[in-house]
Amino acid sequence: MQEVSRSGAEDELRLDGLIADLWWRVRLLNTDILEEEAKAGVFDPQQPTYPTLAANLRARRDNLVATIGMLEQRARAASEVA
Repeated sequence: MQEVSRSGAEDELRLDGLIADLWWRVRLLNTDILEEEAKAGVFDPQQPTYPTLAANLRARRDNLVATIGMLEQRARAASEVA
């Protein structure tokens, strides 16, 4: 019986580590977006001259944030069951 709870704790730690790593990547993407916007001098994604790379980085960041949200829900559900 202890082995099962230990495995659950290890899984929870791994999930927490994954979430932390993804937030770190989101921060890196935010920095890259700001750099691209500054280079182009355009900060509004609705402008036609908005940098393509910044738009792509924004989409990637938004997808990561959505994934993190789902993982955080999973972690909360797992902690409630335990």
